[in-house]
Amino acid sequence: MKKTLLTIVAAAMFSMASAEEKMVAYLFTYFTGNAPDQEQICYALSDDGYNYTPLNGGYPVISSDTIAFTQCVRDPHILRGEDGKTFYMVVTDMRSAHGWASNRGMVLLKSTDLINWQHSVVNFPTKYPKEWGNVIRVWAPETIYDHKAGRYMVFYSLRTSDPKSFDRIYYSYVNDDFTDLLGTPTFLFDNGSATIDGDIVFNPADQQYHLFYKSEGGRGIFQAVARQLTAEAGQVDGSQWTKLDAHVDQTQEAVEGVGVCRTIDGQSWIVMYDCYSNGHYQFCKSTDLKNFQVVQNTETKGKFTPRHGTIIPITQAEKDRLLAAYGNHTNPILPDFHADPEILYSQQTKRYYIYSTTDGMPGWGGYTYHAFSSADLKEWTDEGVVLDAKSCQVAWADGNLWAPAAIEVKQKDGSFKYYLYFSANAGDRKKIGVAVSDSPVGPFVDAGAPIVSDSPTGKGQQIDVDVFFDPRSKKHYLYWGNGYMAGAELQADMLGIKSETVKVLTPAGGDLSTWAYREAPYVFYRKGVYYFTWSVDDTGSPNYHVAYGTSKSPLGPIQVADEPVILKQQPEAGIYGTAHNSVLQVPGKDEWYIVYHRINKHFLHPDKGPGIHREVCIDRMTFDKKGRILPVVPSHDPF
Repeated sequence: MKKTLLTIVAAAMFSMASAEEKMVAYLFTYFTGNAPDQEQICYALSDDGYNYTPLNGGYPVISSDTIAFTQCVRDPHILRGEDGKTFYMVVTDMRSAHGWASNRGMVLLKSTDLINWQHSVVNFPTKYPKEWGNVIRVWAPETIYDHKAGRYMVFYSLRTSDPKSFDRIYYSYVNDDFTDLLGTPTFLFDNGSATIDGDIVFNPADQQYHLFYKSEGGRGIFQAVARQLTAEAGQVDGSQWTKLDAHVDQTQEAVEGVGVCRTIDGQSWIVMYDCYSNGHYQFCKSTDLKNFQVVQNTETKGKFTPRHGTIIPITQAEKDRLLAAYGNHTNPILPDFHADPEILYSQQTKRYYIYSTTDGMPGWGGYTYHAFSSADLKEWTDEGVVLDAKSCQVAWADGNLWAPAAIEVKQKDGSFKYYLYFSANAGDRKKIGVAVSDSPVGPFVDAGAPIVSDSPTGKGQQIDVDVFFDPRSKKHYLYWGNGYMAGAELQADMLGIKSETVKVLTPAGGDLSTWAYREAPYVFYRKGVYYFTWSVDDTGSPNYHVAYGTSKSPLGPIQVADEPVILKQQPEAGIYGTAHNSVLQVPGKDEWYIVYHRINKHFLHPDKGPGIHREVCIDRMTFDKKGRILPVVPSHDPF
């Protein structure tokens, strides 16, 4: 049988020339929502094409304000070039906050490593003032290589302000540098009504191009097929396409943003679309692009909320490069919003654990604690809720669990118990309680009553608790206080404090801008010295930072360090609000880490509640030869 050019090209695309070029995973490019901080390009990886893990902690890999006219982008489409090593991406240049009839162009991007991208903006009223001066929508561009023309083609939906206008798919060829469109837009296809979100693939099995699209008239995903991308000479533009009647989507839900990708083994196709009203993506499998079987619905939540994206297969080298640049060994280390982290190493399980305030709620209203565990401080597993202040687990409290502290205590019989100290609302004020478990992941059982109810100074909140084991005296101590720092020895059963030992430890005096104590005491011991760290200034202040002092005793007095500031924000690196820390010594080593929270950079504006959108980070902490803590530079990549 005679092979066509398209058959040969398609075969070459899916049987890469060398082992090094073998495809091993899938890269998903997408945006995450309709707010400006969500209209950004994000990445996720998958080994099977159906289950994805976000890269870069779920945050953007390209900032829209650096590439787009509107400073927002949507609908990213990614394509591997004909040379196998160049990548092309096109995105809608649109800020949806301005309305659904407000975008006028697209952004063209080109890369050779998937990390660094050149970009250029095409604004249609400027480029085509006569033909498209009144355009109100330039939606969902995608790229395909036209072998007949020997050029890359970008196709997209256009609509003008003409009341009779509706969205139709047009195309343009692109210049050699992939920086601009050539000629004026040419009509490609419509379904007789609004036609958007086109995606085109070539199927070697039937030697046809398959155009998938959303039909606003028919409410779903449909397809059309053609032997060539563009009309032959003498043909009417668009007449080359034959519409198929059957729905592609396998749901009754509202859908958009279809993406179709050949599987790594070349035996089937992944067909995915955004069920945008119901909070999930639906992934289907097809062997012939005629019949589609649902594989799964992928719930979109937390840091993974993909909207209208596309996928491509990638090589091992490309996967490794992406993981090195954006892997989940980056700060923040926990998903979603969390604050006030407490880190613990368990001798029983040989794992690390973090307990933290659940953040992102108005008024610091989180009322549950999760435990996160890790074997290496890099990969963290959510072990679920370990304490809930609104489900009668804490009978004396009515919500707002803040700033936990935890400790593992080995019992005389060789078993272990875990004590989780916490502050919670109790009527009109905060009190401190304790819950106990036989496991670091709970369930924790509340002791039944608060163990600290009043301030020893007569003012300030009873919050921000810390627990410390003194290796010299073999006693346990508790610390707490907002507006003051207090400490006391714990009773032998760990379920209360010895009231006669309560002592106010607030470092005297101080420059508010440098080391004046506000909250979050934390105590650790190293080489004969007791170190006290604390947070300075208010949570939402640009001056919110960590300072420290030392003592010869676990109950002070505290000598403020000559250079007390050890952790502060780095605005030039996009890092803000770094404070409220705990400290970890790697067992058996003089290797130390500081675990802290920072404010998510997309929630700095006062209208977005900057103090309640915090995320947990970790960085190495070091000492000089005199035992002084060296300033920690908060990073995006701690390992």
